[in-house]
Amino acid sequence: MSDSNTSAVNTDYFAPVHTQTWVNGRHNVRCVKMIHETWDVRTYCFMAQQPVMFFFKPGQFVTLELEINGKQVMRSYTISSSPSVPYSFSITVKRVPGGEVSNWLYENMTVGTELAVHGPAGQFNCIDFPAEKVLLLSGGVGITPVMSMARWYFDTNAEVDVTFIHSARSPRDVIFARELDHMASRVDNFSLHMIVERMENGLAWHGYRGFLDVEKLNMIAPDFMEREIFCCGPAPYMRAIKTLLMEKGFDMSHYHEESFGATPVEVVEDAIELAEVALAEAESIIETDLMTISFAKQGKSIQVPQGETLHNAAARLDLMIPKACGMGICGTCKVMVTNGETQMEHNGGITDDDVEAGYVLSCCTVAKTDVVIDF
Repeated sequence: MSDSNTSAVNTDYFAPVHTQTWVNGRHNVRCVKMIHETWDVRTYCFMAQQPVMFFFKPGQFVTLELEINGKQVMRSYTISSSPSVPYSFSITVKRVPGGEVSNWLYENMTVGTELAVHGPAGQFNCIDFPAEKVLLLSGGVGITPVMSMARWYFDTNAEVDVTFIHSARSPRDVIFARELDHMASRVDNFSLHMIVERMENGLAWHGYRGFLDVEKLNMIAPDFMEREIFCCGPAPYMRAIKTLLMEKGFDMSHYHEESFGATPVEVVEDAIELAEVALAEAESIIETDLMTISFAKQGKSIQVPQGETLHNAAARLDLMIPKACGMGICGTCKVMVTNGETQMEHNGGITDDDVEAGYVLSCCTVAKTDVVIDF
């Protein structure tokens, strides 16, 4: 049947979608959904203005670029979603008392908020360490990277035997509980076990209680010695897991942990102590050991002692190279060295292609000669 009124078809619906693919770098995104996971944990879902396929390795993270109280703040969060849902990505954030960024997100992030992100980055992922049997261990909000892995295995129908053990403070603190139950109920190669530290009045619980120890591990995964292990959680949790595994003679080359996130107090104290030692050593270096760091676009240069990072050199000149982790993990502080020799000790925050092209991470790179930076 023909109708003259149907001739004015909106052809926009049939326009081809020119999709870009996510690569490590700076990208503008928009919050499209917020999910309340628990009483103090939220998931924020992001998409690009134009269609972008957010491909990443499950377990990797992004760095948010925010402005809080008039200053730029960079903070990294693990991606909790899976690349099997490629047109968006999510981060899951626990509100921390006194936490500058988590509190800002809770009070200011709404659907429609736009911001810049850097990434993806990180060596902690399940793609680079394939295995037929894996053990996913998490504590608290450390569940986010291993949840990304679990979602990936589930969505792709991977022939991988997965045992997932999550530890939480109480039943009301278990993140992703319903989704994990759903996955465990749908496939027979996904074994889920929950442990809570303490009970609360009025909350039913049928799982384990206390802490993950060798007795519980033997009951839950008697073949854990044969599995590839991925672990993320608070520093004391991961230390306990590593101690347990080493005491049992586990081959630690098959153990992987995510150490990125809120820096533990002891790490901060160690960093301060190391900085004080480095400063004392720098002050004792004679003038002939000074090297010149030049920032070409700014037209500024400074002499620094051996061992001082390029990022510190920039800070001395009041030049702010964006930085988040300070440990060569996130890749936020990447700059191009156009002249001179440097030495970089990174932790996976830069690709081999970038290094070949002349890029370095300024937070963990020192000059071996006079250096010129394209910044």
